[in-house]
Amino acid sequence: MRSWSAPNVPVLPGQGRVLRLYDTGAREIRPTEPGGTARMYVCGITPYDATHLGHANTYLAFDLVNRMWRDAGHDVHYTQNATDVDDPLLERADSTGQDWRELAAREIELFRTDMEALRILPPREYVGVTEVVDQVAELIARLRDKGATYELDGDVYFNSAAAPKFGAVSGYPEETMLALFAERGGDPGRGGKQHPLDWVLWRAERPGEPSWPSPFGPGRPGWHVECTAIALANLGSGFDVSGGGSDLIFPHHEMGACEGHVATGEWPFAKAYVHAGMVALDGEKMSKSRGNLVFVSRLRQDADPMAIRLVLLAHHYRSDWEYTPGQLAAAGERLARWRAATALPAGPDAGPVVEEIRDRLADDLDAPAALAAVDDWAARALAAPGGDPGAPALVRAAADALLGVAL
Repeated sequence: MRSWSAPNVPVLPGQGRVLRLYDTGAREIRPTEPGGTARMYVCGITPYDATHLGHANTYLAFDLVNRMWRDAGHDVHYTQNATDVDDPLLERADSTGQDWRELAAREIELFRTDMEALRILPPREYVGVTEVVDQVAELIARLRDKGATYELDGDVYFNSAAAPKFGAVSGYPEETMLALFAERGGDPGRGGKQHPLDWVLWRAERPGEPSWPSPFGPGRPGWHVECTAIALANLGSGFDVSGGGSDLIFPHHEMGACEGHVATGEWPFAKAYVHAGMVALDGEKMSKSRGNLVFVSRLRQDADPMAIRLVLLAHHYRSDWEYTPGQLAAAGERLARWRAATALPAGPDAGPVVEEIRDRLADDLDAPAALAAVDDWAARALAAPGGDPGAPALVRAAADALLGVAL
């Protein structure tokens, strides 16, 4: 599947930092320790209603990871999927009388356009599940050969008892797991399962649904195993960061980690599980099921995409926060100040602000503190014009390279 165009990223003078991130599985902030190539997988959209601010919040967080690694001298191998066949997509297509393939293609194209406008660095591989069904089926067969699966009325389930590390990513008690599994697409109440938390790997063909041939009969992949297969095929086991929104901690990342562990015998499947917070509107989490969505494409009709990006950067990536229209207005004012300051013929020494941005982002992506450092420089530049002729250009380059904000 085609990705989107990459912006040019300036190379800054000096030395990038070791990036420290909160690892959900370890329950602490730890340094990332990639080799020459940093490997990252971020779970993509289910394309039936894209792209809202919650999506953008997540992908911007991992864009900062990407930029910090590049600034530190790493090549970055980034993979993302698109779940272009799944229950929510099929249900939306059916309810609106659309072909599910056309709906998915349209929303994926809108997502690409929004990501490009927000200057999110594209993945090296952008993979639709429908492109790799055979690959997913091969992984399920490996899990079956390991004795980790069973069939129920033609569906293939992963036996959670076969996963020695089940629960290690989330750390949740079983009661919480059961509640979240029911809320987030699972079927804990289905009769005949060996355990309520067992999850479907292959869904046998149902009337009116798309299906593909497989060693288990015609059907389609379950949700969690698709990401496991795509990550393994492109990044291998033990990649550096597996990312997504905090609503993916359980069941999605928990179950994917177990699939990867059982299939390869290696733990951890990802060295760190990193999660972005949720964005709310009118007091409730922004979600498709509630319909309380703020779409990036609609905001872009009246606002500079860089102002939208600054709205997101003003919140720590792990925090849950609520969007209000006043935030976009404030971000537009901030953007105007930064552009005015960096358009001056000279300004205060920019070396310290570049190092401050690096330091703040290296500390678990503290973007609000990094913005404050640029604010301070811009205020001093506007209050007392003059100084170093090279300073405005260096601040522009740092804002672009590290924060992704084009001035």
